Amino acid sequence: MRSNSFKSCFRCVAFLLAGTLLLGGAPVALGLRAAGHKVAMQKEAGQSLGIASIPNLRDLGGYKAKSGAIVAKGLVYRSDQLSGISPGDMEKLANLKLKNVFDLRTAEERKKRPEELSKGVNYVVLDVLADLPQAGPYQLEKLMRGPKAATAVLGGGKASQEFRKAYREFVSLPSARKAFGKLFLALADKKDLPALFHCTTGKDRTGWAAAALLTLLGVPKDTVYADFLRSNDYIIPAYKKAIDAFVAAGGDPSIPGSILGVKKEYLDAAFDEMEKKYGSIEGYFAEGLGIDATRQAAIRDLYLDQRR
Repeated sequence: MRSNSFKSCFRCVAFLLAGTLLLGGAPVALGLRAAGHKVAMQKEAGQSLGIASIPNLRDLGGYKAKSGAIVAKGLVYRSDQLSGISPGDMEKLANLKLKNVFDLRTAEERKKRPEELSKGVNYVVLDVLADLPQAGPYQLEKLMRGPKAATAVLGGGKASQEFRKAYREFVSLPSARKAFGKLFLALADKKDLPALFHCTTGKDRTGWAAAALLTLLGVPKDTVYADFLRSNDYIIPAYKKAIDAFVAAGGDPSIPGSILGVKKEYLDAAFDEMEKKYGSIEGYFAEGLGIDATRQAAIRDLYLDQRR
């Protein structure tokens, strides 16, 4: 289980695992995990919209940029996967009047949890991790059924270490740069809005996309991090019973949270990679994603409401 092939597929598989984590032999499916976990309707920037089947669905607007301008609401949303949605919640999703949905998941993730969309919404696949090996998801799922075995491979901080590597790859991996470049170009076109982008739990690939866009818009770093870390409020509580069972069976208590949640150090790794390779968020968009200064300015003009 410690083979190089396992380690090479971990960073791709971990995101699949986050959606169908096998703890104690019982699958925890995202479409079911919202039961009993209530979230409030959005009252402030970054809060869940309160759609129980999609608890990490949030409007990216409402934040104040350093200039004093406010990021416009109702234009772009970040979310966990659109699968296992109740009929009532599908009506609420339809009320957002989305024109485009961008799916950042792998083919394996999409196969396990097919997209569910309202009629007339354009669906676009942008596989961020397409260039990573796809082999081995069932190997990892099997591993997670045995807490002690999982601890041997992923314990002692190894899971967090792999996620830090993954966040660096969000910046440098060719398929990631291609996917995020297409995403932000699409989000720059007003006629394609409102739009939504998502991965499986809406925290990692989606988390970096949201952080990068907010940073380009001039939202302060501490606010960007707060938005990123807020995913923990809507994901971790739903897995409490499964996490407790994993730990009770001898599993390293750091593993579930490292996989299912987000940590400041993850986003630190992505920003560090960005600064080392491109110097700034503007350099990342220009050199890494192929979005020049003119189009970056157009994105700011579109999303920033200059009224104070």
